[in-house]
Amino acid sequence: MKKSIFYNITFIFLIAAMAVGVAYLYMLKYDKQKYSQELNQRYSIVARATLMKLLSEPITEKFKNELAVYDMKLIKDTKLIKNVLQKGEVLQKLRVKVGSSAIYFYDDSNFLLIESINNKALLLYDKAYKPYQNQILYIKLIFGGMLIVLLLAYLWTISRLGPIKKLKHEIDKFAKGDLDINCKMDRGDEISEVANAFDNAVNKIKKLNNSRKLFLRNIMHELKTPITKGMLSAEMLPPGKQKQRLTSVFQRLESLLNEFIAIEQITVDGSFLNKRVYRIIDIIDEAIDLSMAEHQNYELTLQEDLQLKVDFKLFSIAIKNMIDNGIKYSVDNKVLIYAEDESIDFLSKGTKLEHDLDYYIEPFTQGSNRNSKSFGLGLYIVDSILNAHKMKLVYEYKNGYNIFKFTNIMPII
Repeated sequence: MKKSIFYNITFIFLIAAMAVGVAYLYMLKYDKQKYSQELNQRYSIVARATLMKLLSEPITEKFKNELAVYDMKLIKDTKLIKNVLQKGEVLQKLRVKVGSSAIYFYDDSNFLLIESINNKALLLYDKAYKPYQNQILYIKLIFGGMLIVLLLAYLWTISRLGPIKKLKHEIDKFAKGDLDINCKMDRGDEISEVANAFDNAVNKIKKLNNSRKLFLRNIMHELKTPITKGMLSAEMLPPGKQKQRLTSVFQRLESLLNEFIAIEQITVDGSFLNKRVYRIIDIIDEAIDLSMAEHQNYELTLQEDLQLKVDFKLFSIAIKNMIDNGIKYSVDNKVLIYAEDESIDFLSKGTKLEHDLDYYIEPFTQGSNRNSKSFGLGLYIVDSILNAHKMKLVYEYKNGYNIFKFTNIMPII
């Protein structure tokens, strides 16, 4: 999830939003300090001027007019004075040689108490005072606007990347073998270019796949006819070696043709498999019949109650190919077959394979000795059938035996 582009974009925008929030807090702190400094400076000027007046002369109308210049008003209401001094919050108090001053906060207003050393005192009301919360409205608007723009940018970015999810969904369907997908887009951006290129590639693959199927079916149909005629002609021959050889050749050709048909039927997801539950002993008996192996060429060790859910025909062909390979490439023309819950094993005595298994499961792969020690379509067909059944072909060499295993067989209990 952490590698998702949507996760990364969301994370980036969250970091940006947090940065805006931190900047907002620092701005508030700075602005509040500035606001307090301005108030203190203003009150200190008024306090000094008022103290000098109190020491030199009585309060006159002229003095009141001077206070009006600072937006300050002299309070004469004794009840209000009493409430401010008793209930008000002292914000700051300052003492100098000629007297003292104190700032009181009461009823959402600021009051300035001035006392001189000659015991004269007066209370001033600050008419210009506005609560700090009202002062920072512009800051809230600025940072609120920034967050809204950031949110809109995030939503716009996510909406522009939204088609990626659709494209991924279509690609997942394609990966499962479903070619009936549509990811064409007309947005005009890079994502739509990628989606349209992929859509074109899928359409070409569909055409190639249909052409391949048509070609394989036609060629198989054309081959089946002469093989059938050849088998009928061989049956008309008098008994003897010639008849036996011809019959064997045409049977082998028919077997190879059936394997080609099996390859054509196999798909990556096994959607064409006719899976049912079968006993392993029945499957192996069918495989032995297909390989036409003699009893002395194989040895079975089976868990008789073992059952698998497989395509009987295809899985029999896979086991038949392993029997054929085991007999053909062993030094004693014998293959040992073990079938149990965990795997189906095929053991044949011989030299170790020259290459890794991946080399031999490619179609038409041959070893260094092409005449006797080569692997053509046999293992390729086996691997394709096992992949369609969600199984795996594994190879190891031990104690002079080549061991091939069908793993992930998932027995039915």
